[in-house]
Amino acid sequence: MRPCKPSRKNKDLTYKTFTDKQNKLQEKRFASIPFDKRLVFVPHCMRNTTFCAAEEKGSYYVCSECSGCEINKISKLVKKLNYQTLCILKGSRTIEKIIKEQKPKAIVGIACFFEGYQAFKTLEDKDVAVQFVPLKKDGCVNTNVDIWKAEEILRYEN
Repeated sequence: MRPCKPSRKNKDLTYKTFTDKQNKLQEKRFASIPFDKRLVFVPHCMRNTTFCAAEEKGSYYVCSECSGCEINKISKLVKKLNYQTLCILKGSRTIEKIIKEQKPKAIVGIACFFEGYQAFKTLEDKDVAVQFVPLKKDGCVNTNVDIWKAEEILRYEN
């Protein structure tokens, strides 16, 4: 008899529960870190590739604020708040490399629940406070986020 394999729905619930718990555990520490010591990671799947004019920087893109997608709104707020930078990630494996280069004290990550889970696990032994914003539509292409929720988390401070 073969062991029962967890359904996709159960896995998604596990990832959601884990990321929600991590957000709560790290919220106060995150809020205490100045904006200029924070990075924002956004997945490349949020880009509207028909219009996107983002500049490629090796393992990530930098938003050119072309207004082709919601990353533009996030990028403008990040600049207004004086965040360290916003990186449009090509993949989650680049997180550690960027952290070594940029040395942030806090990160806002926007992603699907699976990638959020993976990022928390990758960063658990690093001295970086994390807040995760889940995509409201995922699927690796033409994804989007609740922009109001993203803005709320970006503005967290003591």
